[in-house]
Amino acid sequence: MVALIGRPNVGKSTLLNRLVGEKISIVSRRPQTTRHRILGIKTTDVGQIVYVDTPGLHAAQGRRLNRYLARLASGSVEGVDCVVLMIAASGWTPEDEDALALVRARQIPVILVINKVDEVHDRRKLLPLTRDSAARMEFADIVPLSARTAENVDRFERAVLALLPEQAAAFPADQVTDKSVRFRAHETVREQICHLYGQEIPHVTAVEVTRFKHSKKRLDIECVIWAEREGQKAILIGKGGERLKQVGMRVRRVLEERHGGKANVRLWVKVRDRWSDDARAMQRFGFHDEPM
Repeated sequence: MVALIGRPNVGKSTLLNRLVGEKISIVSRRPQTTRHRILGIKTTDVGQIVYVDTPGLHAAQGRRLNRYLARLASGSVEGVDCVVLMIAASGWTPEDEDALALVRARQIPVILVINKVDEVHDRRKLLPLTRDSAARMEFADIVPLSARTAENVDRFERAVLALLPEQAAAFPADQVTDKSVRFRAHETVREQICHLYGQEIPHVTAVEVTRFKHSKKRLDIECVIWAEREGQKAILIGKGGERLKQVGMRVRRVLEERHGGKANVRLWVKVRDRWSDDARAMQRFGFHDEPM
């Protein structure tokens, strides 16, 4: 098992989706897009690699949700065979240093991935970053790559396989994730909220699936989007309900493309004051690190 760790928005979920060849972890530019532990399973003739995508590492401060995400992220290095620490090609940040400190204290092989090399026009600029990185810790390997374009991802996979023990496959060859169709539909709603609204709104929303029915020809899903204040509810709904309709239309298109059948999506917005600091509400909304 291989843990993908790093600061928020460094590209862990994009890399996971690239590795398994399917979108199983939602992606946006908003911090805290990933809120759950997600397994990505890659099976080839050579072997099976199980990757673990978790929330970006950040300080365990503020509300209960932030503390939950921080624990989930830091706990991802427990019981794995290898850790992949990701930084961006723009260089080390204080948050990257925190992630490095987490893995340095453990006796686990660590591969450093320098992501987003497609954004570096002069590749010679990567050499000082590589040298600086090598001086910080004895990494098992340092791999510059682009999760977005797939550049050098094949070399990364070879580096990972070289560090894994030989053992029987843990999952069927055609399985790409441990998450259910219901969970992935739930996450699709959150993803579209992240894409359509401003910086603040995605952080203060939770999605609760209240009805779910799935067959080969049709998928029906009903969800409540929870906000923390009436003003946030108004923004989510939009004038005449237009913003919420846009979310529903986008979710429906994604689900129909993914499942190859018709999708019916119904969304409501409700308010629960400070749900992100309420243990009972968080449990209800799925923050217990278990498949939905």
